[in-house]
Amino acid sequence: MKRIIAIVAGGDSSEHDVSMRSAEGIYSFIDKDKYTLYIVELTKEKWEALLPDGSRAQIDKNDFSFSHDGQKVKPDFAYITIHGTPGENGILQGYFELLGIPYSTCDVLVSAMTFSKFTLNQYLKGFGVRVAESMLVNKHHGISNEDVIEKIGLPCFIKPNASGSSFGVTKVKTAEQIQPALEKAFAESDDVMIEAFMDGIELANGCYKTKDKSVVFPITEVVSKNEFFDYNAKYNGEVTEITPARLSPELTDRVQKLTSAVYDILGCKGIVRVDYIITEGEKINMLEINTTPGMTATSFIPQQVRAAGIDIKEVMTDIIEDSFQK
Repeated sequence: MKRIIAIVAGGDSSEHDVSMRSAEGIYSFIDKDKYTLYIVELTKEKWEALLPDGSRAQIDKNDFSFSHDGQKVKPDFAYITIHGTPGENGILQGYFELLGIPYSTCDVLVSAMTFSKFTLNQYLKGFGVRVAESMLVNKHHGISNEDVIEKIGLPCFIKPNASGSSFGVTKVKTAEQIQPALEKAFAESDDVMIEAFMDGIELANGCYKTKDKSVVFPITEVVSKNEFFDYNAKYNGEVTEITPARLSPELTDRVQKLTSAVYDILGCKGIVRVDYIITEGEKINMLEINTTPGMTATSFIPQQVRAAGIDIKEVMTDIIEDSFQK
């Protein structure tokens, strides 16, 4: 009997549509000779399995089952590819833990912590990981232009603390831009992170580990045609992505070792992507960690897997089968 895999996508955030595109990517990557696949779309209102004939089946949230051809289908494994809530912040992970269904991502705590950019950065600082100077501002308190300039300086980035795909992010260069940027970020998240600008080379590095394998992919160098690596750069081609990155062998090794170390410090699971900026003096600064990285045709991870000469089908099989190994 083939294991039944639910590719869980959608979610409640602005990243819903990007997540559905990632689900299509993952559907194309998983070995259909080994597994029976269903994409499951989650919204606030309903959870539905997308059936092969184009129809949809309601998910029973009591056991994550649905009906197909008169038969009850209960997935053996959930491949979570929701960017944003509830799949990237630990909520869905807790649900699958309660049901005893193995899943592809980090656990509840790690998902919640990595989803809060500020919390993650402060935590990893304690392990000697270099991060940008930043502060957190709550929606109900706000902050004056003077305080932002005094504490962080200009230019800076104002971004939702819990969001992705660069929704709600502004690169702020003048005092007049601060309050509109805060308003835009607060539309995505109650807490907003104000982060010092760092000038340098932007990188992305994927990694996954199983009980008997540790794989760090080639690094991607990101050269955005825009002010920063925004939504249009990520998804509409307004960027040059170079894999492997144009780094010295020594710097490449340092970045990959740090990616592997961060994975282990946090106790990650499945594929994660760590983003960095290399500043003057070859200083490696961590920007953030994506525990459900994009898997669309234009995403970094598929590029990096190809550059490594690895079959992405094998990577997917590794991640699924690792959950069933004692």
